[in-house]
This record gives sequence, C-alpha cells and structure tokens, in this order.
Amino acid sequence: MSTEWHEFDYAVVRCVPRVHTGAFVNIGVVLLARQSGYLDAAFCISAERIRALQPAFNVPLLQRFVEGYQRVCNGGAEGGMVGLLPPSERFHWLTAPRSAMLQTSPVHPGRCRNLQEALRRMCWEQCGGGSSQ
Repeated sequence: MSTEWHEFDYAVVRCVPRVHTGAFVNIGVVLLARQSGYLDAAFCISAERIRALQPAFNVPLLQRFVEGYQRVCNGGAEGGMVGLLPPSERFHWLTAPRSAMLQTSPVHPGRCRNLQEALRRMCWEQCGGGSSQ
C-alpha cells in the first residue's frame, strides 16, 4: 500500500429514467486526482432498482451510454473530441449539469492512499452493489 496521500474530486453518476420527475438511481462514481493525472469511473448498475422507477426502462440503452461515458473518461480518440482533452477538462465535462438519462451529483473532495481502491469502495457504497461494469 502506498504511503502517499492523494487528494481527489469525485461525483456519483446517476441514472434518471424519467428526467421530468427527477427520481434517480446511483449507478457509478467518477473520480479525478488532478495531481496524479488519474481519471476513472466505476459502475454498479442494478436493473432491478432502475425498473422500480420505470418498469419498461431500456437497460441495454443505458449500458451503451455508460460505455460512451467510460470512453470519454479513458481519453483518446475513442472518446471523441472530448476524449482528447486533458483529464481535468474531461472530468468537468463528465460532471457538468445536464438534463439527460445520465447525470452526476455535485462534486465532492476526498483523500486516500489508493485511488483504484477508493473508487471501487465508493462505487459499492454509493450504488449498493449490483453488477459491476
């Protein structure tokens, strides 16, 4: 385990199956450690919890949106024009307020010694388990 502390910002990724009602289910976490150059996201999607809000919800469509979100997070040409931006700018694009099926919570600060472990732990805590993506 690293003895170095990493400061980071994170937001919870939400699925909003019916945007006009504002009801949502947490499905993931996106985390940026600017000084470490680390940007990643983890997802735990519970189709059961989403369908409790919207029984006819299209989960395969959500999975495609999440895959696109992850491509932007990973960076590079596969993430389109936004994927070519530096990690901090991609994070701000990923967490910008929007009225869409995928939304994020406000950004919160954190500190840890292991960024990957912190991301996985927060995803589990915020999303309550489910199938990992």
